[in-house]
Amino acid sequence: MSTAAPITESVLAHQSLAHGLLGIALLDVERAHRGTGAWQAVHGTLSETGPLFDGDDANLYLGAPAMSFVLHLASDGTNRYAGALHTLDGIVAAHTRRRLAAAHRRIDAGRRATFAEYDVFRGLTGIGALLLRRQPQGPELKGVLEYLVRLTEPVMGPAGLPLPGWWVGHSPAGNKAATPSGHANAGMAHGITGPLALLALAMRAGVIVDGHEDAMRRICRWLDQIRQSDFRGIRWPRWISDRGPAPAMPAAPSWCYGTPGLARAQQLAATVLGDDDRKRMAERALLHCLTDPQQLDRVTGRGLCHGFGGLLRTVQRLASDAETPAVFTDRLDFIRSRFLTAEPPEEDGFLQGKAGAILAFQDAEASGQPGAVPHGQWDACLLLT
Repeated sequence: MSTAAPITESVLAHQSLAHGLLGIALLDVERAHRGTGAWQAVHGTLSETGPLFDGDDANLYLGAPAMSFVLHLASDGTNRYAGALHTLDGIVAAHTRRRLAAAHRRIDAGRRATFAEYDVFRGLTGIGALLLRRQPQGPELKGVLEYLVRLTEPVMGPAGLPLPGWWVGHSPAGNKAATPSGHANAGMAHGITGPLALLALAMRAGVIVDGHEDAMRRICRWLDQIRQSDFRGIRWPRWISDRGPAPAMPAAPSWCYGTPGLARAQQLAATVLGDDDRKRMAERALLHCLTDPQQLDRVTGRGLCHGFGGLLRTVQRLASDAETPAVFTDRLDFIRSRFLTAEPPEEDGFLQGKAGAILAFQDAEASGQPGAVPHGQWDACLLLT
């Protein structure tokens, strides 16, 4: 069922949740659940994936773990795909143990972290999100949470000063010259708010490890230290390097790096920690973002990662836990109208393509009704729920 052979173009095309067939299958699954699509379409898409990749680079968004996530959503508490899921649970558990052993060896050796070790897309945070759905009481999830606790502990920098434990030795994705001495990333996709969201969601589900709360508070204190406020509201820089913070404005209000993702992660953390002040701050930060035309004008597409699709879904999820949900749901009509005038995606995939955009839009159509809850759990891979 699985293979550790090298990643090929075929694997990327067929087994990528972000850009390939598995992401498109998420839309097929949601349509089948709603009765607007057929399960035959789901079966047809999944049958094209081939032997599942399970090398060291497999992750929530690629290969066996990605297939497990899709099949879990398809099963939805039934026996559908039960045999395949049982097999995949064992594969993912073994994969997690290998990844955890490598991560702890890296920490023991005093080397810097990488995005691929810990983040949502390629790292153990994404694997943890899957385990929270599939094997919440298993030792592997607790192992991931214990690793994240350790990741938040300060490390010694070259100048003898402490650095955040998630300080990576490389530059941000797509900007290799930005931080030649490495950086500590704040974003949801590649930064520490992804682990913060997972730690909060696990605590909300009753899965708690030693140091769990302390780790969340360390992350929150760091976010407080880098937080910036002015007449445009509250925001956070994308990263901190030895040159100081990255420019925090102007910034697009995106899930991956912007205020919406950071606000949702902190709202989740504040809810389980009983931190009412932080919860109000996070919700206020998102509200300022939604009422600032200059920020909204920087969103140019419909996708989940950078576009209005991700903004729609994040606002829905934050509203469902907000002190005053109507403050946010009242903005959804406006965001939907901006979605429709934005540039449609060119690719078919989930993260930046048509499948993700359609999922976000169709789930937002009735969300402005009082007491409405977002449909589906597909955004669990974004750590929004």
